[in-house]
Amino acid sequence: MMDDITKPRADRANPAATKPRVIDANMHWLPDTLFTDEKLREAMMNCIPRQHGVHVRMEPVPMKDIRQIIIEEPKGVVNINYAEGQYNIESQLADMDKAGIDQAVFRIPVWQEWLDLDCSKRLNDGLADYVSRSNGRFTALAVCPPWGKKDMIAEVQRCIDDLGFKGVQMACKYGDIYLDDEAFYPYFEFINDRKIPVVVHHTPLPVNYGSILSFNNQRRQYGRCIAQGTAVGRELFSGLFDRFPNLRLSHSMLGGGFFAFADMLVPKPRHSYGDAVDRFDTGSSNLREKLTNNLFFDISGPPQWGKKQLECAVEVLGEDNILYGASYPIRKDWFFDGVPTVEALDISDEAKTKIFARNAEKFFGL
Repeated sequence: MMDDITKPRADRANPAATKPRVIDANMHWLPDTLFTDEKLREAMMNCIPRQHGVHVRMEPVPMKDIRQIIIEEPKGVVNINYAEGQYNIESQLADMDKAGIDQAVFRIPVWQEWLDLDCSKRLNDGLADYVSRSNGRFTALAVCPPWGKKDMIAEVQRCIDDLGFKGVQMACKYGDIYLDDEAFYPYFEFINDRKIPVVVHHTPLPVNYGSILSFNNQRRQYGRCIAQGTAVGRELFSGLFDRFPNLRLSHSMLGGGFFAFADMLVPKPRHSYGDAVDRFDTGSSNLREKLTNNLFFDISGPPQWGKKQLECAVEVLGEDNILYGASYPIRKDWFFDGVPTVEALDISDEAKTKIFARNAEKFFGL
């Protein structure tokens, strides 16, 4: 059964074989032993900085015979749930077949912000083994603390050169600092020189989050969008891509809905009406070029956006800069209804082909 389930759809005699190739650039992986290996679990949980108001615990899922790891920020406010049994290869491959996904690019869900080097190495080794058992249907992104120390750079080199990983994964911010901060320059120098693609995963909340804590979806969905949109804007306006022109960042959740603000924040050439003061001068004339060349966006669950919003994202951000992704296993409808959602968009077949696979192939070098 495993031999059949690991075959790409094009090799199996079923109607799905006629559908377009689909690469999911946003699938999540954690060790399936996380809930049974106490030492591993404690090591990962101990990376979480309780001194900064982030709290973690494991407890049963109500009314179900499984456990979950809950992360709160601040204490008493739930932002992340990891459920037992969602990260085993048999169920993930079966779900990919059901959803029409040919290949998956795996990352760690959210934990990038906190992991130390030792835990990162254990996860990279586990992910490499996981990929090796998928018969070519999985690929992976390296996780590593992004401070550019020699041992950290060596770990990324190991993942790319020895383990065959196709990029690195980062959080959109670390604590209170976003990726344009000078603290990340040593890491980005290495990534820029090697032309390694970077996937930027969202964090649960933006830096200043007090006004959105009280309401669940305002906190858990909109909060992620604020954090991602802020990160994209800072990367764009800070001169980061002037310093590192080969840096390519792919942000999850469509960059926090950045398409809705792109024309506002990156204005088109000035009009000729003669304003007394240019109130929205960006100080840079090539922001549009950077938005095209350096910034990419994965959908992170097509059904949650809505048809018109996705069509708008394609029009504004460009069909060459959007990658398909469904944030598996966060919600089943995002995953199983994702491909039909994109297929139903009023965009060209060429655009759909790019979003489904070609952009990911180009971005990750698949």
